[in-house]
Amino acid sequence: MTTSLDRATGRHRGLVDVATGLALLGCVTLGALLRFPGYSQPQEQWPAVAIAAATCLALLRARAHPRTVATVAMAGTVATLAQGYIPTPLMLAPLMLALYWVAAKTERRTARVFGLAAMAVVVISAMLDNPTTDMLLLRTVGPVLWLLLPLVGGSRARLRTAYLESVQARAAYAERTREEEARLRVAEERMRIARELHDVVAHHMAVANAQAGTARHLVPIRPEQALKLLDELTVTTSAALIELRATVGVLRQSGDPDAGSLEPAPGLDRLPELVSTCASAGLDVVLTTEGEPRPLSPGVDLTAYRIIQEALTNVTKHGAGRGADVRLTYARTRLLISVTNDGTAAAVPQATGAGAGTGTGSSSGSGFGLMGMRERAHSVGGDLRAGPRPDGGFEVTTALPLHSLAPEEPEAAA
Repeated sequence: MTTSLDRATGRHRGLVDVATGLALLGCVTLGALLRFPGYSQPQEQWPAVAIAAATCLALLRARAHPRTVATVAMAGTVATLAQGYIPTPLMLAPLMLALYWVAAKTERRTARVFGLAAMAVVVISAMLDNPTTDMLLLRTVGPVLWLLLPLVGGSRARLRTAYLESVQARAAYAERTREEEARLRVAEERMRIARELHDVVAHHMAVANAQAGTARHLVPIRPEQALKLLDELTVTTSAALIELRATVGVLRQSGDPDAGSLEPAPGLDRLPELVSTCASAGLDVVLTTEGEPRPLSPGVDLTAYRIIQEALTNVTKHGAGRGADVRLTYARTRLLISVTNDGTAAAVPQATGAGAGTGTGSSSGSGFGLMGMRERAHSVGGDLRAGPRPDGGFEVTTALPLHSLAPEEPEAAA
Protein backbone atom coordinates (compact mmCIF):
# COMPACT_ATOMS: atom_id res chain seq x y z
CA MET A 1 0.00 0.00 0.00
CA THR A 2 1.37 3.43 -0.96
CA THR A 3 1.51 5.84 1.96
CA SER A 4 1.03 9.59 1.81
CA LEU A 5 4.73 10.07 2.51
CA ASP A 6 5.65 7.87 -0.47
CA ARG A 7 3.27 9.83 -2.72
CA ALA A 8 4.67 13.15 -1.51
CA THR A 9 8.23 11.94 -2.09
CA GLY A 10 7.30 10.75 -5.59
CA ARG A 11 5.76 14.12 -6.49
CA HIS A 12 8.82 15.91 -5.15
CA ARG A 13 11.17 13.77 -7.23
CA GLY A 14 8.99 14.29 -10.31
CA LEU A 15 9.19 18.08 -9.95
CA VAL A 16 12.96 17.89 -9.50
CA ASP A 17 13.33 15.72 -12.61
CA VAL A 18 11.19 18.11 -14.69
CA ALA A 19 13.18 21.12 -13.50
CA THR A 20 16.44 19.30 -14.26
CA GLY A 21 15.23 18.39 -17.75
CA LEU A 22 14.34 22.01 -18.51
CA ALA A 23 17.74 23.15 -17.25
CA LEU A 24 19.51 20.62 -19.46
CA LEU A 25 17.43 21.74 -22.44
CA GLY A 26 18.55 25.31 -21.74
CA CYS A 27 22.18 24.15 -21.56
CA VAL A 28 21.98 22.47 -24.99
CA THR A 29 20.28 25.54 -26.46
CA LEU A 30 23.02 27.79 -25.12
CA GLY A 31 25.69 25.42 -26.38
CA ALA A 32 24.18 25.47 -29.86
CA LEU A 33 24.29 29.28 -29.88
CA LEU A 34 27.97 29.49 -28.95
CA ARG A 35 30.43 30.34 -31.72
CA PHE A 36 34.15 29.56 -31.70
CA PRO A 37 36.65 31.58 -33.74
CA GLY A 38 37.99 29.61 -36.70
CA TYR A 39 35.36 26.89 -36.37
CA SER A 40 32.08 26.90 -38.25
CA GLN A 41 28.89 25.49 -36.69
CA PRO A 42 25.36 25.05 -38.12
CA GLN A 43 23.41 28.26 -38.47
CA GLU A 44 20.07 26.76 -37.44
CA GLN A 45 19.82 25.50 -33.89
CA TRP A 46 16.36 23.98 -33.86
CA PRO A 47 17.48 20.42 -34.88
CA ALA A 48 19.87 20.25 -31.89
CA VAL A 49 17.19 21.70 -29.59
CA ALA A 50 14.61 19.17 -30.82
CA ILE A 51 16.97 16.26 -30.25
CA ALA A 52 17.84 17.62 -26.80
CA ALA A 53 14.14 17.96 -25.93
CA ALA A 54 13.52 14.31 -26.81
CA THR A 55 16.56 13.26 -24.76
CA CYS A 56 15.50 15.35 -21.76
CA LEU A 57 12.03 13.82 -21.95
CA ALA A 58 13.60 10.36 -21.76
CA LEU A 59 15.68 11.47 -18.77
CA LEU A 60 12.49 11.67 -16.70
CA ARG A 61 12.64 7.86 -16.53
CA ALA A 62 16.37 7.67 -15.84
CA ARG A 63 15.90 6.58 -12.20
CA ALA A 64 13.85 3.53 -13.19
CA HIS A 65 15.53 2.61 -16.50
CA PRO A 66 19.09 4.00 -16.46
CA ARG A 67 20.48 1.71 -19.19
CA THR A 68 17.74 2.46 -21.72
CA VAL A 69 17.88 6.20 -21.08
CA ALA A 70 21.68 6.20 -21.38
CA THR A 71 21.40 4.47 -24.75
CA VAL A 72 18.87 7.08 -25.93
CA ALA A 73 21.12 9.90 -24.68
CA MET A 74 24.12 8.48 -26.54
CA ALA A 75 22.10 8.25 -29.74
CA GLY A 76 20.87 11.82 -29.32
CA THR A 77 24.41 13.09 -28.64
CA VAL A 78 25.76 11.34 -31.74
CA ALA A 79 22.96 12.82 -33.85
CA THR A 80 23.69 16.30 -32.47
CA LEU A 81 27.46 16.08 -33.03
CA ALA A 82 26.88 14.80 -36.57
CA GLN A 83 25.46 18.23 -37.42
CA GLY A 84 28.88 19.79 -36.78
CA TYR A 85 28.66 20.95 -33.14
CA ILE A 86 31.69 20.88 -30.86
CA PRO A 87 31.26 18.44 -27.91
CA THR A 88 31.28 21.06 -25.16
CA PRO A 89 29.96 20.34 -21.62
CA LEU A 90 26.77 22.20 -22.54
CA MET A 91 26.10 19.93 -25.50
CA LEU A 92 26.98 16.81 -23.48
CA ALA A 93 24.86 17.75 -20.46
CA PRO A 94 21.98 15.26 -21.12
CA LEU A 95 24.44 12.41 -21.71
CA MET A 96 26.36 13.31 -18.54
CA LEU A 97 23.18 13.09 -16.43
CA ALA A 98 22.27 9.78 -18.06
CA LEU A 99 25.72 8.36 -17.21
CA TYR A 100 25.34 9.60 -13.63
CA TRP A 101 22.16 7.55 -13.17
CA VAL A 102 23.80 4.51 -14.78
CA ALA A 103 26.70 4.73 -12.31
CA ALA A 104 24.35 5.38 -9.37
CA LYS A 105 21.73 2.69 -10.09
CA THR A 106 23.70 -0.19 -11.64
CA GLU A 107 26.73 -2.24 -10.72
CA ARG A 108 30.26 -1.03 -11.35
CA ARG A 109 30.85 -3.20 -14.41
CA THR A 110 27.76 -1.88 -16.21
CA ALA A 111 28.71 1.73 -15.45
CA ARG A 112 32.21 1.11 -16.81
CA VAL A 113 30.88 -0.38 -20.04
CA PHE A 114 28.43 2.45 -20.64
CA GLY A 115 31.05 5.08 -19.76
CA LEU A 116 33.64 3.69 -22.20
CA ALA A 117 30.99 3.32 -24.90
CA ALA A 118 29.84 6.92 -24.45
CA MET A 119 33.40 8.27 -24.58
CA ALA A 120 34.13 6.25 -27.70
CA VAL A 121 31.03 7.30 -29.63
CA VAL A 122 31.44 10.97 -28.69
CA VAL A 123 35.12 11.14 -29.68
CA ILE A 124 34.57 9.17 -32.88
CA SER A 125 31.56 11.31 -33.85
CA ALA A 126 33.51 14.52 -33.23
CA MET A 127 36.51 13.32 -35.26
CA LEU A 128 34.47 11.98 -38.17
CA ASP A 129 32.58 15.27 -38.55
CA ASN A 130 35.80 17.28 -38.80
CA PRO A 131 38.96 15.20 -39.29
CA THR A 132 41.20 18.32 -39.18
CA THR A 133 43.31 19.22 -36.20
CA ASP A 134 41.20 22.26 -35.32
CA MET A 135 40.42 22.23 -31.60
CA LEU A 136 41.69 18.64 -31.37
CA LEU A 137 41.93 18.64 -27.58
CA LEU A 138 38.40 20.03 -27.22
CA ARG A 139 37.04 17.23 -29.41
CA THR A 140 39.05 14.32 -27.92
CA VAL A 141 40.44 14.81 -24.43
CA GLY A 142 37.70 17.22 -23.36
CA PRO A 143 34.75 14.79 -23.77
CA VAL A 144 36.63 12.02 -21.95
CA LEU A 145 37.28 14.23 -18.92
CA TRP A 146 33.78 15.66 -18.84
CA LEU A 147 32.11 12.25 -19.09
CA LEU A 148 34.31 10.93 -16.28
CA LEU A 149 32.79 13.43 -13.86
CA PRO A 150 29.24 11.96 -13.79
CA LEU A 151 30.65 8.44 -13.63
CA VAL A 152 32.67 9.29 -10.53
CA GLY A 153 29.78 11.17 -8.95
CA GLY A 154 27.32 8.35 -9.64
CA SER A 155 29.72 5.74 -8.24
CA ARG A 156 30.09 7.73 -5.03
CA ALA A 157 26.31 8.06 -4.77
CA ARG A 158 25.92 4.29 -5.30
CA LEU A 159 28.50 3.51 -2.62
CA ARG A 160 26.86 5.92 -0.21
CA THR A 161 23.43 4.37 -0.85
CA ALA A 162 24.84 0.88 -0.32
CA TYR A 163 26.50 2.00 2.90
CA LEU A 164 23.27 3.53 4.21
CA GLU A 165 21.33 0.39 3.30
CA SER A 166 23.88 -1.79 5.11
CA VAL A 167 23.67 0.44 8.18
CA GLN A 168 19.88 0.22 8.14
CA ALA A 169 20.05 -3.57 7.69
CA ARG A 170 22.45 -3.91 10.62
CA ALA A 171 20.23 -1.68 12.75
CA ALA A 172 17.16 -3.74 11.86
CA TYR A 173 19.03 -6.98 12.59
CA ALA A 174 20.27 -5.61 15.90
CA GLU A 175 16.73 -4.57 16.79
CA ARG A 176 15.38 -8.03 15.95
CA THR A 177 18.21 -9.62 17.93
CA ARG A 178 17.52 -7.41 20.93
CA GLU A 179 13.82 -8.24 20.82
CA GLU A 180 14.53 -11.96 20.53
CA GLU A 181 17.07 -11.84 23.34
CA ALA A 182 14.64 -9.91 25.49
CA ARG A 183 11.96 -12.53 24.85
CA LEU A 184 14.39 -15.31 25.76
CA ARG A 185 15.41 -13.53 28.93
CA VAL A 186 11.77 -13.01 29.89
CA ALA A 187 11.04 -16.69 29.27
CA GLU A 188 14.07 -17.77 31.33
CA GLU A 189 13.11 -15.40 34.12
CA ARG A 190 9.54 -16.72 34.15
CA MET A 191 10.90 -20.28 34.31
CA ARG A 192 13.20 -19.41 37.23
CA ILE A 193 10.42 -17.68 39.14
CA ALA A 194 7.99 -20.54 38.51
CA ARG A 195 10.60 -23.08 39.63
CA GLU A 196 11.42 -21.13 42.77
CA LEU A 197 7.77 -20.61 43.69
CA HIS A 198 7.06 -24.28 43.10
CA ASP A 199 9.88 -25.37 45.38
CA VAL A 200 8.86 -22.98 48.15
CA VAL A 201 5.12 -23.66 47.99
CA ALA A 202 5.35 -27.41 47.44
CA HIS A 203 7.71 -27.99 50.36
CA HIS A 204 6.03 -25.81 52.94
CA MET A 205 2.51 -26.80 51.95
CA ALA A 206 3.39 -30.52 52.04
CA VAL A 207 4.93 -30.14 55.50
CA ALA A 208 2.01 -28.02 56.73
CA ASN A 209 -0.47 -30.57 55.41
CA ALA A 210 1.33 -33.39 57.22
CA GLN A 211 1.50 -31.39 60.46
CA ALA A 212 -2.19 -30.45 60.27
CA GLY A 213 -3.22 -34.04 59.58
CA THR A 214 -1.13 -35.42 62.44
CA ALA A 215 -2.45 -32.78 64.84
CA ARG A 216 -6.03 -33.62 63.87
CA HIS A 217 -5.50 -37.26 64.79
CA LEU A 218 -3.72 -36.39 68.06
CA VAL A 219 -6.33 -33.92 69.38
CA PRO A 220 -8.60 -36.56 71.01
CA ILE A 221 -5.80 -38.63 72.59
CA ARG A 222 -2.80 -36.31 73.02
CA PRO A 223 -3.96 -32.71 73.05
CA GLU A 224 -0.63 -31.39 74.37
CA GLN A 225 1.29 -32.92 71.46
CA ALA A 226 -1.38 -31.68 69.04
CA LEU A 227 -0.95 -28.13 70.35
CA LYS A 228 2.81 -28.45 69.88
CA LEU A 229 2.27 -29.54 66.28
CA LEU A 230 -0.06 -26.59 65.73
CA ASP A 231 2.66 -24.26 67.02
CA GLU A 232 5.09 -25.85 64.57
CA LEU A 233 2.48 -25.46 61.84
CA THR A 234 2.47 -21.73 62.55
CA VAL A 235 6.25 -21.66 62.20
CA THR A 236 6.05 -23.60 58.93
CA THR A 237 3.48 -21.26 57.37
CA SER A 238 5.43 -18.21 58.58
CA ALA A 239 8.57 -19.57 56.94
CA ALA A 240 6.60 -20.14 53.75
CA LEU A 241 5.35 -16.55 53.78
CA ILE A 242 8.88 -15.21 54.37
CA GLU A 243 10.33 -17.20 51.46
CA LEU A 244 7.44 -16.22 49.21
CA ARG A 245 7.97 -12.58 50.11
CA ALA A 246 11.69 -12.89 49.34
CA THR A 247 11.00 -14.62 46.00
CA VAL A 248 8.28 -12.23 44.86
CA GLY A 249 10.32 -9.28 46.13
CA VAL A 250 12.92 -9.99 43.45
CA LEU A 251 10.32 -8.85 40.91
CA ARG A 252 10.17 -5.38 42.43
CA GLN A 253 12.17 -2.60 40.86
CA SER A 254 15.32 -1.56 42.61
CA GLY A 255 13.93 1.96 43.08
CA ASP A 256 10.69 0.78 44.66
CA PRO A 257 10.56 2.27 48.18
CA ASP A 258 8.26 -0.57 49.29
CA ALA A 259 10.67 -3.29 48.20
CA GLY A 260 12.47 -3.44 51.54
CA SER A 261 15.39 -5.72 52.27
CA LEU A 262 15.24 -9.28 51.00
CA GLU A 263 16.34 -12.40 52.84
CA PRO A 264 19.49 -14.07 51.50
CA ALA A 265 18.83 -17.04 49.26
CA PRO A 266 18.83 -20.31 51.26
CA GLY A 267 21.83 -22.61 51.10
CA LEU A 268 23.21 -25.77 52.68
CA ASP A 269 23.75 -23.90 55.96
CA ARG A 270 19.97 -24.12 56.43
CA LEU A 271 19.82 -27.90 56.08
CA PRO A 272 19.42 -28.44 59.88
CA GLU A 273 16.35 -26.18 59.80
CA LEU A 274 14.98 -28.12 56.83
CA VAL A 275 15.56 -31.44 58.60
CA SER A 276 13.83 -30.11 61.71
CA THR A 277 10.82 -28.99 59.68
CA CYS A 278 10.51 -32.41 58.03
CA ALA A 279 10.81 -34.08 61.44
CA SER A 280 7.85 -32.07 62.70
CA ALA A 281 5.85 -33.50 59.79
CA GLY A 282 6.72 -37.04 60.86
CA LEU A 283 9.59 -37.67 58.45
CA ASP A 284 12.78 -39.02 60.02
CA VAL A 285 15.70 -37.55 58.07
CA VAL A 286 19.31 -38.69 58.57
CA LEU A 287 21.89 -36.18 57.35
CA THR A 288 25.40 -37.44 56.59
CA THR A 289 28.35 -35.42 55.36
CA GLU A 290 31.48 -37.04 53.91
CA GLY A 291 34.67 -35.21 53.07
CA GLU A 292 35.71 -31.75 54.08
CA PRO A 293 32.97 -29.19 53.39
CA ARG A 294 34.07 -26.57 50.89
CA PRO A 295 32.60 -23.19 50.03
CA LEU A 296 30.16 -23.22 47.12
CA SER A 297 29.24 -20.48 44.71
CA PRO A 298 25.85 -18.87 45.47
CA GLY A 299 24.13 -20.53 42.52
CA VAL A 300 25.39 -24.03 43.41
CA ASP A 301 24.58 -23.52 47.09
CA LEU A 302 20.99 -22.55 46.28
CA THR A 303 20.65 -25.38 43.74
CA ALA A 304 21.86 -28.00 46.23
CA TYR A 305 19.44 -26.76 48.89
CA ARG A 306 16.46 -26.67 46.54
CA ILE A 307 17.14 -30.17 45.18
CA ILE A 308 17.29 -31.62 48.69
CA GLN A 309 14.19 -29.66 49.70
CA GLU A 310 12.20 -30.90 46.70
CA ALA A 311 13.33 -34.50 47.19
CA LEU A 312 12.29 -34.46 50.87
CA THR A 313 8.99 -32.81 49.92
CA ASN A 314 8.24 -35.64 47.52
CA VAL A 315 9.13 -38.20 50.19
CA THR A 316 6.72 -36.45 52.57
CA LYS A 317 3.92 -36.41 49.98
CA HIS A 318 4.35 -39.76 48.23
CA GLY A 319 6.82 -41.96 50.11
CA ALA A 320 5.33 -44.93 51.94
CA GLY A 321 8.30 -45.07 54.32
CA ARG A 322 8.68 -42.41 56.99
CA GLY A 323 12.46 -42.11 56.73
CA ALA A 324 14.94 -40.55 54.33
CA ASP A 325 18.73 -40.44 54.12
CA VAL A 326 20.50 -37.34 52.85
CA ARG A 327 24.18 -37.81 52.04
CA LEU A 328 26.57 -35.00 51.04
CA THR A 329 29.94 -36.05 49.62
CA TYR A 330 32.54 -33.38 48.92
CA ALA A 331 34.90 -34.57 46.20
CA ARG A 332 37.82 -32.66 44.72
CA THR A 333 35.81 -30.57 42.29
CA ARG A 334 32.22 -31.69 42.76
CA LEU A 335 29.55 -32.09 45.39
CA LEU A 336 27.64 -35.37 45.29
CA ILE A 337 24.16 -35.38 46.82
CA SER A 338 22.04 -38.44 47.44
CA VAL A 339 18.50 -38.42 48.88
CA THR A 340 17.09 -41.90 49.53
CA ASN A 341 13.66 -42.97 50.68
CA ASP A 342 14.06 -46.19 52.64
CA GLY A 343 10.43 -47.33 52.24
CA THR A 344 8.45 -48.99 49.49
CA ALA A 345 7.01 -46.31 47.27
CA ALA A 346 3.31 -45.90 47.04
CA ALA A 347 1.66 -45.87 43.68
CA VAL A 348 0.95 -42.30 42.67
CA PRO A 349 -0.61 -41.41 39.32
CA GLN A 350 1.64 -39.58 36.88
CA ALA A 351 -0.79 -36.65 36.82
CA THR A 352 0.09 -35.64 40.37
CA GLY A 353 2.18 -32.85 38.87
CA ALA A 354 4.84 -31.36 41.10
CA GLY A 355 5.50 -34.34 43.23
CA ALA A 356 5.14 -37.08 40.69
CA GLY A 357 8.13 -39.26 40.21
CA THR A 358 10.22 -39.01 43.35
CA GLY A 359 8.08 -41.00 45.67
CA THR A 360 6.67 -43.34 43.12
CA GLY A 361 8.06 -46.45 41.71
CA SER A 362 8.12 -45.01 38.24
CA SER A 363 11.38 -44.08 36.66
CA SER A 364 9.84 -42.02 33.97
CA GLY A 365 10.66 -38.82 35.78
CA SER A 366 7.51 -37.00 34.83
CA GLY A 367 6.12 -34.10 36.82
CA PHE A 368 7.33 -30.61 37.56
CA GLY A 369 9.26 -31.69 40.67
CA LEU A 370 11.84 -33.83 38.90
CA MET A 371 11.79 -31.49 35.91
CA GLY A 372 12.61 -28.53 38.14
CA MET A 373 15.42 -30.43 39.90
CA ARG A 374 16.98 -31.41 36.58
CA GLU A 375 16.74 -27.86 35.30
CA ARG A 376 18.42 -26.55 38.43
CA ALA A 377 21.23 -29.09 38.18
CA HIS A 378 21.83 -28.40 34.49
CA SER A 379 21.75 -24.63 35.01
CA VAL A 380 24.97 -24.79 37.08
CA GLY A 381 26.68 -27.46 34.99
CA GLY A 382 25.62 -30.50 37.01
CA ASP A 383 23.60 -33.64 36.44
CA LEU A 384 20.72 -35.37 38.21
CA ARG A 385 19.35 -38.90 38.20
CA ALA A 386 16.22 -40.22 39.86
CA GLY A 387 14.61 -43.64 39.93
CA PRO A 388 13.50 -46.56 42.08
CA ARG A 389 16.07 -48.53 44.07
CA PRO A 390 16.53 -52.25 43.42
CA ASP A 391 15.74 -53.06 47.07
CA GLY A 392 12.76 -50.71 47.28
CA GLY A 393 12.26 -47.03 47.76
CA PHE A 394 13.36 -44.17 45.58
CA GLU A 395 16.65 -42.34 45.16
CA VAL A 396 17.64 -38.95 43.81
CA THR A 397 21.34 -38.39 43.09
CA THR A 398 23.01 -35.31 41.69
CA ALA A 399 26.55 -34.18 41.03
CA LEU A 400 27.17 -30.44 41.13
CA PRO A 401 30.38 -28.50 40.52
CA LEU A 402 31.69 -26.57 43.50
CA HIS A 403 31.52 -23.44 41.37
CA SER A 404 28.87 -22.80 38.76
CA LEU A 405 29.90 -23.41 35.15
CA ALA A 406 27.21 -20.95 33.99
CA PRO A 407 26.56 -17.28 34.89
CA GLU A 408 24.99 -17.00 38.33
CA GLU A 409 21.22 -16.77 38.26
CA PRO A 410 19.70 -13.53 39.52
CA GLU A 411 17.75 -15.47 42.13
CA ALA A 412 21.03 -16.68 43.69
CA ALA A 413 22.15 -13.11 44.30
CA ALA A 414 18.88 -11.99 45.87
